Amino acid sequence: MTLDVVILAAGQGKRMRSNKPKVLHRLAGKPMVRHVIDTASQLGADRLHVVVGHGGDQVRVALGDCPAHFAVQEEQKGTGHAVSQALGALGHDKVLVLYGDVPLIRRDTLAALLAKVDERHMGLLTVTLDDPDGYGRILRNGEGQVVAIVEHKDASGAERAVRECNTGIMAMTAAQLKRWLPQLSADNAQGEYYLTDVIAMAAAEGVIIATAQPSSPLEVEGVNDRTQMASLERAYQLTIAERLMDDGVALADPARLDVRGTLTCGHDVEIDVGCVFEGEVELGEGVRIGPYCVIRDSHIGAESVVEAHCVVEGAVAAGFNRIGPFARLRPGSRLSVRAKVGNFVETKNAEVGEGSKINHLSYVGDARLGREVNVGAGTITCNYDGANKHHTEIGDEVFIGSNTALVAPVTVGRGATVGAGSTISKDVADGALAVARGRQISKADWPRPRKSSAKDQ
Repeated sequence: MTLDVVILAAGQGKRMRSNKPKVLHRLAGKPMVRHVIDTASQLGADRLHVVVGHGGDQVRVALGDCPAHFAVQEEQKGTGHAVSQALGALGHDKVLVLYGDVPLIRRDTLAALLAKVDERHMGLLTVTLDDPDGYGRILRNGEGQVVAIVEHKDASGAERAVRECNTGIMAMTAAQLKRWLPQLSADNAQGEYYLTDVIAMAAAEGVIIATAQPSSPLEVEGVNDRTQMASLERAYQLTIAERLMDDGVALADPARLDVRGTLTCGHDVEIDVGCVFEGEVELGEGVRIGPYCVIRDSHIGAESVVEAHCVVEGAVAAGFNRIGPFARLRPGSRLSVRAKVGNFVETKNAEVGEGSKINHLSYVGDARLGREVNVGAGTITCNYDGANKHHTEIGDEVFIGSNTALVAPVTVGRGATVGAGSTISKDVADGALAVARGRQISKADWPRPRKSSAKDQ
């Protein structure tokens, strides 16, 4: 049995007040439609069809790595019309219809719906709401069987009192869909072809409409404006926060956490307020993350501490490290065990050896530091000559004095010392002292220049 998934992503989203197609607006750092595609992939979909319209070229580019068939809805004539654009590319078994602006639908919910579908049954996902205003209502007969869906604008007073609502998500066989879609009519308040009208057609044929409901209404909540987008973002982040806390992570405030990717944590991890985790992030046991840090595609090893206001991207800290506050680890930074990168230090493509320290106000890029190196405040590796990057090699137990410039390519040998204020452009031998700075001159009783008085001007 094969599965086709049709994702409707043609809407303009006027209420978003944006030049970007609505489905490309990001939730948890990822376009809404990408959330839907990822869920469809978890179902093992054989073919994926994305119906685009407004901003279709932008959607194609954003989904360029997705093996999808794109169908174009030139005119916005309703959901039934949108699905019909993909009709010719469908297979012969099951079809699932999803929406690109309903990003939080879960795999298990859809799997349960699909399990109900065969030639005698179609599947309809419904939701019971305390406030159903604006939603299409599910109409059932005396035996409790679904017989139709009426849109809110077309519903009578009695029908609007129904709290079971249509989510728009449905599943059926391709044969059923191909029979029913050509029969749709635009004779309604909106003048559109409603996909929901296939429900009445199914009932008329004696096809049973089997319903399922999501575990939470949040799963089927769509986005129409910025307020709904923000609300859904916070709701999504809260579910992540609750899952992390269930796994033993200590969050200072679950409402002030943003995970835009995957965050994996060991035991006894502590995360302060305002932190953002992007991409694939792993925190080892006992890691503490201070407030307002951004960590992206990085591994922070056990018992490490990341102080406040740090940015860590594409970096690996082996464990028992101290980072920050106000440190920036750029891609390629590798900290060995017990290495420290302190306040206002930036590293890039740098290996920092076991027990080594870059404590203050320094830049170390394209470099390798050995064990127990001490880098003084204000030190920089001058790694770029205006055209190419060059490497700095610093051996074990080196002491670099404050305000030193290491002009790469250069090597400082094991156990060497570099005096403060030096500009090192030649290699330094093991155990040597290197001092490269201008000679100090002192003049006794030197008359300091003074401003002229106003009467002298």
